[in-house]
Amino acid sequence: MKNTMKMLIKISLAGLGVAVVAAIAVAGYLIYPGTPSHASSLVFQGYVPLPSDSVLSVLDYLTVKDDKLFVTGESSGDVYRVQIRKDSLPTAADVAKLHGEPATHGVVIEPSSHLGFVTRSEANTVDIFDPEKMVLIKRIPVADDPDAIFYDERDKLVYVASGDSHLATLIDPSTQTTFATIQLGGAPEYATLDASTGLLYQNLHDANVLAAVDIGNRTVAGRWPLQGCEAPTGMAIDEIHRRLFIGCGANAVLAIFDLHEHRVVATVPIGMAPDSVAFDPPLHRIYTTGKSGVLIVIQQDEPNGYKILDTVHLHYGAHTLTVDPTTHSLYVGYAGLVVNPRVAVFIPSP
Repeated sequence: MKNTMKMLIKISLAGLGVAVVAAIAVAGYLIYPGTPSHASSLVFQGYVPLPSDSVLSVLDYLTVKDDKLFVTGESSGDVYRVQIRKDSLPTAADVAKLHGEPATHGVVIEPSSHLGFVTRSEANTVDIFDPEKMVLIKRIPVADDPDAIFYDERDKLVYVASGDSHLATLIDPSTQTTFATIQLGGAPEYATLDASTGLLYQNLHDANVLAAVDIGNRTVAGRWPLQGCEAPTGMAIDEIHRRLFIGCGANAVLAIFDLHEHRVVATVPIGMAPDSVAFDPPLHRIYTTGKSGVLIVIQQDEPNGYKILDTVHLHYGAHTLTVDPTTHSLYVGYAGLVVNPRVAVFIPSP
């Protein structure tokens, strides 16, 4: 009996040791991002650290405006402004922060007033802030669960998509008040503006549908099913070839939607749980990433022809990105667990 007990104790201790080692390995993986895996199409420049007082810092939207990168901290409520340098990587001295309350999502800079507008889904507000001084100016109540936000240059209005409310709120930046609402008929996720038609194309996440929103007339001008695309998330537009690139969160594909035929004409397999999509028109290159932390680089050979150039392993939770249209630099937001969140910077390979 004693020998049996000793053996059981040894087995239990060995199992406990294995579990501890595994837990340490998992914790190390989640905490320390390391270096992205090799890519032939991109060159990794390094990380830009973002200050945070939280144990867990989850980032959400990234937006480039002129020579500044704006990053929202979903879990902390903070908004970061990063000064983009032409010939070197931004440092901690190039980062300014607007303190706020969770959960912060989309941010846009209105060009005439040069003021920032940011959505907060727990407060159900759009906060107006000064992006130079990084101070709050005003809070505007909006419908429940505001998320993505855009500035419509044609109608001079700020468009706010509210997921739980299934509607969009329009804000007049000149008066800093809500102007109207538009019933969308589904839970909006991301959207993109089409400069040539003035329409805003809006993903409806729960219905697997694409809606064309006429902001000027406050109506939904069209609605089309996204066949083969489950739970649409991020989106980008190729205005020249009239294509939308839509990340499909539930079945891990990029759907290519033809704006002439109003249908999905191709799909490309991408990383699990995709979230963000960005398009660099001069390079004919599409970038996607998601909760799995896998960056996919896709080359557009022709309007309906696409190939994967690279599959880059980043870090779990690196689900949001944007492209600088001037420099072609790619910015990817990394969540921070214990360590500070950060932004990974890539440039195209020569």
